[in-house]
Amino acid sequence: MLQELSIKNFAIIDHLQLSLESGLTVLTGETGAGKSIIIDALHLLVGGRGSVEYIRHGEKKAEMEGLFILDDHTHPCYQKATEFGIDIEDGMVVLRRDILSSGKSTCRINGKLVTISILREIGGTLIDIHSQHEHQALMNESLHLSFLDQYGSSEIAAALCNYQEIYKQYERVEKQLHQLYDNEQEMAHRLDLLQFQRNEIQTAELQIEEDELLSQEKQKLLNFGKLYEAMQTSYEAIQGEQRGLDWIGHVMSQLETAAEIDIQHQALKETVTNSYYMLEDAARTIRNELEQLEFDPNRLNQIEERLNEINQLKRKYGASIQDILTYCAKIDEEIEKITNKENYIEELQQTLNSIEQDLFLEAKHLSSLRKKWAKRLTNAIHHELKQLYMDKTVFEVYFQSPMMDNNHRVRYRKNGVDIIEFYISTNPGEPLKPLAKVASGGELSRIMLALKTIFSQHQGITSIIFDEVDTGVSGRVAQAIAEKIYQVSLHSQVLCISHLPQVAAMADTHLYIAKSTAKKRTSTSVNILDKHEQVKEIARMISGVEMTDLTIQHANELLELAYTIKND
Repeated sequence: MLQELSIKNFAIIDHLQLSLESGLTVLTGETGAGKSIIIDALHLLVGGRGSVEYIRHGEKKAEMEGLFILDDHTHPCYQKATEFGIDIEDGMVVLRRDILSSGKSTCRINGKLVTISILREIGGTLIDIHSQHEHQALMNESLHLSFLDQYGSSEIAAALCNYQEIYKQYERVEKQLHQLYDNEQEMAHRLDLLQFQRNEIQTAELQIEEDELLSQEKQKLLNFGKLYEAMQTSYEAIQGEQRGLDWIGHVMSQLETAAEIDIQHQALKETVTNSYYMLEDAARTIRNELEQLEFDPNRLNQIEERLNEINQLKRKYGASIQDILTYCAKIDEEIEKITNKENYIEELQQTLNSIEQDLFLEAKHLSSLRKKWAKRLTNAIHHELKQLYMDKTVFEVYFQSPMMDNNHRVRYRKNGVDIIEFYISTNPGEPLKPLAKVASGGELSRIMLALKTIFSQHQGITSIIFDEVDTGVSGRVAQAIAEKIYQVSLHSQVLCISHLPQVAAMADTHLYIAKSTAKKRTSTSVNILDKHEQVKEIARMISGVEMTDLTIQHANELLELAYTIKND
C-alpha cells in the first residue's frame, strides 16, 4: 500500500504530506480545490509524462515522493527490482521524482538513480490509475491474454511454463535455420572471411602462454647488463680466497673442534656444514649460468616481432591466446556448417519438426486451459455486471484463429498461439464489439469496475486510483458503484476522487481537499474528516451548497447503510 505521500511545489500545492491507510480512501471537495492535482502528482511519481507547467509559479522544481509497503514477498515489484539491481529491504519501496524548471526529471527508487522507463516499470506494479479519460490497461486488447492468465492462476502458469521451455528450444533452432537460409552471396562472403581468419590464426601457430614466456625473455634481454653484473658479483662474493665460502669453511672447521670438546655444539656444526655445501652448490650454479649468459640483439628483435604479431591477433580475435584459439574452434564449426549447408539444414529441420510436435501438444493443452478459464471469467463478469444493473450486458472472451506463416503453418509465439480480446454488448440485440470500442461514460465506468473487482484479486497491484470514474451515474447505479469500489478495496488499497455521496459514505478514510489564499498565493490543503465532519461533507455533496435537516438525515442514512454493507 501507499503509506506516505509528499508533494511539494506542484501546481497550486505548496507542501502536502499525507499518511494514507489501507482500504478505501475517498477524496472529496469543491471543484478546483486540487483533488485531481494530487492524482496528477501520483501519476508523475510512477513514471507519467512530466512538464514544467506542473512546477508551482516562482519555484525551481516540483518534488514528489511516496513510500510503499509490500506485505507479500511474491509481489511483482520484487522481480522488477531485482531485474534493475534495486534492493528492497523490509518490504519498503520509496519512489521519488523531481521535475526541474529546465524540463529535466530526476528519478530515484530506494535512493538509486533510475531512468523514467525504469520508474514507469516499477511504478506500474505499485499503482494503477484509472480516470474517465485515460486509456487503461483493461482497455488495451494486447494485455487481455495476460489478464486471463492471471485469472487462471497456477494452473495456466504451470502449462505456460512448460510451453515456454520448449518454445525456447524451438526459437533457437528456427533462428539457426533462418541464418542458413540467408542470401547465398552473403554466405559466400561470410565463408571467405572465416577462412581468411582461420588461416591467419593457424599460420601464427600460437602456443598457450607463449606471450607470457616471451615477455619474460624480453625483460631478461632488456636488463642483460644488470643481470650479468649481479650474477658476477654474487659469484665473486661467495667463491674465492678470503670470500664467503672461505670464511664459512673456517667457521665449519672451528665448530668441528668445539663439537669434539662439547657435544652440545654438534647441531650447530651440522647447520653450518650444510650451509657450506649449499652455498658451494649455489656458486657452481651461478658459474654455469654465467657461462651460458649471452646477449643476442637479434633474439630481442625476434621477440618484439612475435609479440607484435600476437598482439595484433588479440586485437582481432580475443584478449588472450586461449580466447583466440577458442574463437578459431568456433570458426571451424561455422565453416563446417556453411560448407555442408544442405546436410546441416536437413538435420536442423528434422530437429525442428520433432520439437514442433512437442510444442504443438503443449500449445493445445495451454489453449484448452485458457478456454476453460475464459468461461469461468465470463460467468464471473456477468455476475458482477448484474450487481451493477447491467444484467442485459453480454461479455465474451473472443479467441481469434491462430496466426499462420507463409507456409500456412501455425505461428508460435512466446505466450502460446492464442490471440484473445474482450468483447461486450451493452444492449440486447446489439452485436458484440471489442471492449476498447465501447462508448465511454456511465456504462464504461461500470464495466471497468466489474473487471477491476475480479482482476484486483489477481493483478497484485498495491494501490488502485479512481479519478471521478463515477461521473454520469446516480440513484441505485451510484450505490452499486460505491459497493463495487469498496469490494475492490478489500484486495487493494483504493484512493477514489468522487462527487457521489454514496461512494463517500463507503470510505474507510475520508479526506477533504480545500484551497485557500494567503499572501496572494493559492494553496491546497488536505484534512481527515471525523464522523461529524463526514456527515456534513456528505450532506453538502447531496444538496450542493445549502444543507438542511433533511440532507443531514439522508447523509446519516447513507453512512448507516454503508456500515451495514461493510459488516454484512
